[in-house]
Amino acid sequence: MRYHSDMSFDWITNELQALDAAGLRRRPRVCEPLPHGRCRVDGAELVHFASNDYLGLAGHPRVIAAALDATSRYGTGGRASALVSGRTPLHAELEQAIADFEGTEAAVLFPTGFAANVGAIGSLVEVGDVVFSDRLNHASLIDGCRLSKAKLRVYSHDELGQIADELAKCRDARRRLIVTDSLFSMDGDAAPLAELVRIAERAGSMLLVDEAHATGVYGPHGRGWCEEVGVSESSCVRVGTLSKAIGSQGGFVAGSQQLCDWMRNKARTQMFSTSLTPGACGAALESLRLINAEPDRREHVRSLSRLLRAELVATGWSAIGEPDCPIVPLIVGDPNTAVQLSALLQERGFLVPAIRPPTVPRGTSRLRVSLTADHTPEDIHLLIEVLGQARSVCGGLTDSSRL
Repeated sequence: MRYHSDMSFDWITNELQALDAAGLRRRPRVCEPLPHGRCRVDGAELVHFASNDYLGLAGHPRVIAAALDATSRYGTGGRASALVSGRTPLHAELEQAIADFEGTEAAVLFPTGFAANVGAIGSLVEVGDVVFSDRLNHASLIDGCRLSKAKLRVYSHDELGQIADELAKCRDARRRLIVTDSLFSMDGDAAPLAELVRIAERAGSMLLVDEAHATGVYGPHGRGWCEEVGVSESSCVRVGTLSKAIGSQGGFVAGSQQLCDWMRNKARTQMFSTSLTPGACGAALESLRLINAEPDRREHVRSLSRLLRAELVATGWSAIGEPDCPIVPLIVGDPNTAVQLSALLQERGFLVPAIRPPTVPRGTSRLRVSLTADHTPEDIHLLIEVLGQARSVCGGLTDSSRL
């Protein structure tokens, strides 16, 4: 069938051209994951520094075998929403395994981490309530706050006096909710969770923490940043994802049985979405077993993070974020420069994405290096060498003091 243009959509051409001019247009590419922290893009094998598979479990033979076994037993699709008929024995087993892993009474599955955030926030606050969101929160948290129709207040986690003052101003609101990432995905820094808990408790506010980038990586048992800094499971609503360190797909909320019952009845993204595929459940179950059995995986990726930051500083670069966080941003500033640097790195054998607005604030475009347990110290040394070459080639285009 031949496509006929509609005059009512002609504006898209001009808008796309504007995105091109600003260096902000996204184009899809095909990336084939390979073993040992590698990938293939445009026919070239690259060192893969653009993956959130922090523990290297998405390609683990046991995880793949578990996904295949679950698929052979229950089929390829979820068939229905969880409340209708989509919650198989495997889904129930995974929810219990997540609760055990998180040290909570219960857990409830969502189709994605995005859906978990949007659904959880919308089930906790609505019109007449107030929600407080960190300005660096992930888009799913921001959208959840907006869609809840609660009054939105934005704060900065490096100025917590601001949120305490705002909470006091809104003391008459029916419900108040503070929403934060535990690890901010584009900066690699951590929320001051202990202080947020104290603020929430003093003000009688709820606190929701998205552990997407910390689950599996931090804490003695891999539960995330809450466990790392000693925040108890009863102090906040814990949201997590299965699609990063756990190497599968989906999201979850972990907490009391009462909280999870409320989510099943009020979180629209859970109630009205087809349940996770059995294969995703099987993979996640096996990944949780491996996370419990092999804590050296998270220590390895954290040691690589420390090594990369140390070598960056030693060679004149600036690396922000937690010293052992596998997310390492290199701030460039200009989006076109970030794209050029990313392309240059790809030519030299490394996939390091350029991150631009609206993902990050204007003026803070960056390269984002993501480390996994599949990488080696040699990969780090080679990256440092190539980054030095990139800075030399693009020195006239970048602010090397920020790089």
